[in-house]
Amino acid sequence: MAHINRFNSLSRIAGTHHSIAWEKNANALLFAALLVVCSITVGCSKDRPQPVSTNQIPTTQSSNPAVSTDLLPASSVPEPAKKAPKKVARKRPSTVTYSDKTYGVSFQYPRKYALETGDAANELIASGLFPMDFTQPGGTALAVVSLPATSFPGTDFESGLFNVSVNKNVGAEDCGKFSVPQPDPKPPADSGTQANAASSKLMLGKLELQSTEAVTAEGSKQSDAKYFHVFQNGACYEFALKVGTIGGGTETATKQVDHDKVFSRLEKILATLKITPAAAPEVVASAPHEAPKETAAPEPPAQ
Repeated sequence: MAHINRFNSLSRIAGTHHSIAWEKNANALLFAALLVVCSITVGCSKDRPQPVSTNQIPTTQSSNPAVSTDLLPASSVPEPAKKAPKKVARKRPSTVTYSDKTYGVSFQYPRKYALETGDAANELIASGLFPMDFTQPGGTALAVVSLPATSFPGTDFESGLFNVSVNKNVGAEDCGKFSVPQPDPKPPADSGTQANAASSKLMLGKLELQSTEAVTAEGSKQSDAKYFHVFQNGACYEFALKVGTIGGGTETATKQVDHDKVFSRLEKILATLKITPAAAPEVVASAPHEAPKETAAPEPPAQ
């Protein structure tokens, strides 16, 4: 009996130890299972997009907060941007004024015409059929105005020139004469015309111009020129209107240009011509030369 009770006591003790050991193992397994579950849960939660809470979004303030201009002093209130003024397109005048201060001559010509002065003007005049029409050499071209080559399309027009030249070697008497055309040595007695075509005159304001006209041809080219002379400021001034054609006519099926129409354009330039009288040189009055005063000879000393 005692043996049985002891056995039962031992069995209860052994069962108690076995129960404790099982509980420990179970707790260890449960803890391990919890760790696995937690790791899986945490990993999944990181992969999922987290919902954004509107309460956690910070409100950012504008970098340029609106400031009421009513609260600022008048000096610190920015002025409204001013609009740039509109550019007004100014039209250039249709004419240009040429002026030479040395000889006091000036005239106006259309802007679309070409102007040559100096050496270029002298070369252009020298290359033409009628260079200059002075009776004495020494003329100088001041300016040459040329009409555009396309002024008379479909015609034999080649050039239209207005030029101004000056010759100081020609006096007042010879200024009214021209080297071309040459005077006829035997003019008809009953013609009533003078040998020199320079007898015609043209009044241009207060200027009385002597004029002549000459026509010449060279090969297929032809030139028609009108010359005007006037003596002013101690020099002979020449103003020439020239029309050049390339000839052709019927052979090239090109009609002849109307010379009067070309001269009409050149005469409009001549109508604006002005010559300013040269100022007389100033004469500085000098004081009259006084003769040296005569001094009396010293008297000889008394003896």
